[in-house]
Amino acid sequence: MSRIAYVNGRYVPHADAAVHVEDRGYQFADGVYEVVLVYNGRMVDEIPHLDRLDRSLGELRIPSPMSRPALRSVMRELLRRNRIHTGLIYMQVTRGVARRDHPFPKNAQPSLVMTAKRIALPTGAAVENGVRVISIPDIRWERCDIKTVALLPNVLGKQQAKEAGAYEAWQVDRDGYVTEGTSTNAWIVTKDGELVTRNANQAILNGITRLTLLKLAERENLRLVERGFTIEEAKRAREAFISSATSFVTPVTQIDDAVIGNGKAGSVGLGLRRAYLDYAEGEGRT
Repeated sequence: MSRIAYVNGRYVPHADAAVHVEDRGYQFADGVYEVVLVYNGRMVDEIPHLDRLDRSLGELRIPSPMSRPALRSVMRELLRRNRIHTGLIYMQVTRGVARRDHPFPKNAQPSLVMTAKRIALPTGAAVENGVRVISIPDIRWERCDIKTVALLPNVLGKQQAKEAGAYEAWQVDRDGYVTEGTSTNAWIVTKDGELVTRNANQAILNGITRLTLLKLAERENLRLVERGFTIEEAKRAREAFISSATSFVTPVTQIDDAVIGNGKAGSVGLGLRRAYLDYAEGEGRT
């Protein structure tokens, strides 16, 4: 079955999905996006994702393209047409089509594009062995808390990681502290057993999976601290892992050339991964 996309009110074959050449998302990266996990046929954290979409639109002063109930209806219809059991739904809203000029156009209508695709979950062995990350300078703008489509620094960082044979790149600010990965949030477990992740401010995207893991960590009575940490502290950590809607909780077993812990996934990361999958099967589903 061919994939189906949603473009500005129409369900169309994915191969034919297109927007106008003067859409401001294409011209200026003047738009935002969200990615929602679909796990065993149901969306996970749908409402928090839509809340963050509304926040991002508000920060860029882009009107919502439709009401919340209508948007949720389109999401479900797209999943039905694509027969997604485990996968992702991607939605993007731009300021719309207008003559190319930097100021906001007066009468442009927001553009909404939505796609869905299947994903394969990693095997148990892949999770146990973990992944490698490299460290790179954070060269992004100062509003990383907005989930915009302006992802060129992230793209360059992810490509640098790929060329280095790594899964992800952790971005480091001018003060030497890790902000986040190019598409994930970063976590460590210290030698003293503290679970550490950077506090959410304008320097990072406050991941929806990150927020869920904060709740789950409290339920597990973990010693949670939201603060910055350096690459050197991370290399000395007992455990490290990344989180996102697509990676869930993925253990990090190597940072640059330093092996983390015993080089295998740690108990805290694996425990949070299990807790997250249980959440995705239960209270997180809509």
